[in-house]
Amino acid sequence: MLRAERLKKVFRSGESDLVLFDNLSFEVKEGEMLALVGESGAGKSTLLHILGALDSPSSGDVYCAHLRLNTLSGDAAADFRNREIGFVWQFHYLLPEFTAVENIAMPLLSRGRKWHEVEGEALRWLREVGVEQRSRHRSGELSGGEQQRVALARALITRPKILFADEPTGDLDNKTAEAVFELIARLHRDCQLTSLIATHNLAFARRCQRVLRLDRGQIEELTPESLPADVA
Repeated sequence: MLRAERLKKVFRSGESDLVLFDNLSFEVKEGEMLALVGESGAGKSTLLHILGALDSPSSGDVYCAHLRLNTLSGDAAADFRNREIGFVWQFHYLLPEFTAVENIAMPLLSRGRKWHEVEGEALRWLREVGVEQRSRHRSGELSGGEQQRVALARALITRPKILFADEPTGDLDNKTAEAVFELIARLHRDCQLTSLIATHNLAFARRCQRVLRLDRGQIEELTPESLPADVA
């Protein structure tokens, strides 16, 4: 499903270059649920951005099937993301002036579809993530867990093949984080997704099929069972 070949990312820092990571190569198979772990600042978010065609590597290549993502034009990359990928971040990024159901419908509305065509589908996704009773509430009227559920529904309404989640439970208390992770795991199965989850929560990472650790610019694969069960 995804293949990274010799990825390198360099940022300019003052008069010197900061090499965030170098020579990263790995594959993600269709249907896998993969955890990406590592210390803060290791480059997990940047790597997800590159894999999701939101950013470009300094060198190296990213392939989705046979499509070379880092050679796409801006418009082609945006079209690829809208069709193939769902994103969930640590912060929900809901639009505050719109209701929950309107936020969920936004990816379809951005394709030029009309409200009467997409409202029913957005409401169905609200039921899917368990917040149908909050459909007419704006984001500021929702709890943190409800906001993240709405963000997840918004990511999946386009029926993407791949889900990227960047610390999706990082801002939530333990009980709410557990519920959101369980929801992500269920939707991964039910929607037949390929999922990459960057997380500091090693207990959640242990429940994924594979674990990659980004450390000091290099990547290594760990067995889920080798991780401690507590939160990192």
